[in-house]
Amino acid sequence: MKTYFVSDVHLGLQVNDPADRERRFADFLRGLPSDTSAVYLLGDIWDFWYEYKHVVPKGYIRVLAALQELMDRGVKVYFFQGNHDVWTYSYFEELGMTRLVQPALVDIDGRKFCLGHGDGLGPVPFGYRFLRGLFHNRVAQFLFSLLHPWIAFGLGNGWSKNNRLAHDQEYEFRGTDEPLYRFAEEFSSAHHVDYFIFGHYHASVDMTLPSGARFLILKDWIHSSPYLCFDGETLL
Repeated sequence: MKTYFVSDVHLGLQVNDPADRERRFADFLRGLPSDTSAVYLLGDIWDFWYEYKHVVPKGYIRVLAALQELMDRGVKVYFFQGNHDVWTYSYFEELGMTRLVQPALVDIDGRKFCLGHGDGLGPVPFGYRFLRGLFHNRVAQFLFSLLHPWIAFGLGNGWSKNNRLAHDQEYEFRGTDEPLYRFAEEFSSAHHVDYFIFGHYHASVDMTLPSGARFLILKDWIHSSPYLCFDGETLL
């Protein structure tokens, strides 16, 4: 049985061809083989998502339908909140997905995987840690929910337009100096882990930690369609 990992599709981001990116992702989900057992969505699948109790963002029907078809086939779909789609509360669970909280230590066919989006792990700068804490704060989320959706989505989409991806800027991963690498190095000294898989950095990374664990970061879907597949023996 195969397990797939994907991150940072950024559906809705107005870079390159957003409609083509949505079609590519939906086609990827629909094209997963019959021996697929699980799919892990590692965050930032949506470029901006805010979910009211009775209101969710419009659109993305192809992707939601493809995910539902997978679950109807018996494939388990797990998702992590990213820093762009952090405001998911219950809708995805109602569809049948399972939410995980990073860092999640998961056993797949006898191998240990440490999974997450990757933001906020390790010694990240105080400013980013404060902003992330604000986004996850229940009081701040409640106050934001008081805004009319027209205002809330205007602010959210405006924020997305000003981020690095909106300007199509590449990130140069700094290797062992990155907070996420340092987190994985420390975590693997206390836990047995075979594979670390994250997103967030929009860089393709494949390194080996001192513990022998493999440390991987998935690139975004802006220019290509990256994913990882574990077949019970090999991670490709």
